[in-house]
Amino acid sequence: MLPIHAAVVVAGGGAAGFMAAISAAEAGVGDIALLEATSEPLHKVLISGGGRCNVTHACWDPRALVGHYPRGGQALRGPFSRFAPSDAVAWFDDHGLELVEESDGRLFPRSNRSESVAATLRRAALQAGVQLHTGVSLQQAAVAAVGGFDLLLRGGGAIRADRLVLATGSHPSGRQLAAGLGHGLVPPVPSLFTLALAGDPLLELAGVVMDPVELALHLPREPQAVRAAQPFRQRGPVLITHWGLSGPATLRLTAFAARALKVSGYRGELRLDWSGGLSQQALEGLFAEAKRDQAKRQLANWRPWPTLSRRLWLALLQRNGLDPQQRWADLAKRHQQLLVAALRDTRLAITGRGPFGEEFVTAGGIPLGEVNLATMESRQQPGLYLVGELLDVDGVTGGFNFQHCWSSGWLAGQALAA
Repeated sequence: MLPIHAAVVVAGGGAAGFMAAISAAEAGVGDIALLEATSEPLHKVLISGGGRCNVTHACWDPRALVGHYPRGGQALRGPFSRFAPSDAVAWFDDHGLELVEESDGRLFPRSNRSESVAATLRRAALQAGVQLHTGVSLQQAAVAAVGGFDLLLRGGGAIRADRLVLATGSHPSGRQLAAGLGHGLVPPVPSLFTLALAGDPLLELAGVVMDPVELALHLPREPQAVRAAQPFRQRGPVLITHWGLSGPATLRLTAFAARALKVSGYRGELRLDWSGGLSQQALEGLFAEAKRDQAKRQLANWRPWPTLSRRLWLALLQRNGLDPQQRWADLAKRHQQLLVAALRDTRLAITGRGPFGEEFVTAGGIPLGEVNLATMESRQQPGLYLVGELLDVDGVTGGFNFQHCWSSGWLAGQALAA
């Protein structure tokens, strides 16, 4: 049964909402109602990381951590200093879930199952006395004349809340509720997405992974806001797909360039350095070594460096008019120059985002200046708290977005208890 009154109502049963409700309840706040609009709370937790849930990242220094957030930046140093990835690891450990660090710094549950994370949060909420209500969403929130908030529910019903936490993620309903309570909005745009390329230039290489690759994004010269940010660069693993490019470096690139790409209509030029940043002199040295030490080998059977994908190398040979059966000793200077140029500066036309709408994150939301980041309480409306993806904060792939949810939710819960 839904209550007619609650000390705290948390709207949104995702990562940030659960953390806010649990931390408040464990700190002594009673009578907390957690509302989730769907029948399945923690849905994004369950589907993230391919069903493994990348809980956070082993970036322990808040000064370094904020560099992984295209929106939020230095403003997040305070919140992350109070609840950092190490605190998230300890919190989950205290609640019976061990996290394991992988070689790239990502932290997953030892079970490698996102259900373990969701089960831990559900169990902690139950044990703390949080009342979870699914299939319930807010339609309207208004400041009550006697203090607190009068909340109308979709489909009928109402709740009086002494204090209200909005943890509605990127759903438009949360932004509308916040706007109705006096907040502005930074228009949301997609972040963390793959790139579609013109003419399927890499179609035959689908499945190839190269690491590291240097990416440089060049967008149209207008408008001024886009030109000022040129060019966007990233370095790291790239995955070639049957529609374009994905992989961590691509996702980081699109996260930092999210607004500029939106303005440009997701059109531009992508330049790839398959060598990961080797100088022309260094590459020419590798070619000279191959011609000297592998003179009798065919080009197809020896690559300039061992980690260069064989499929990519063969494609570059063919595109530059070279016979893969040709011996290294017979490689002409002009052909070598073509190959070095292709390895250091392949240029591809971008036609849009990947076709599946696979982005999990949006750039935009409630401006951080409207929130006290020490408590996550609204500066516009006392008693209102805003956490998680509803805020104008987004991180790159690797557990950073969940970390912001844990940090902002925990801070809100502590403030509610205080």
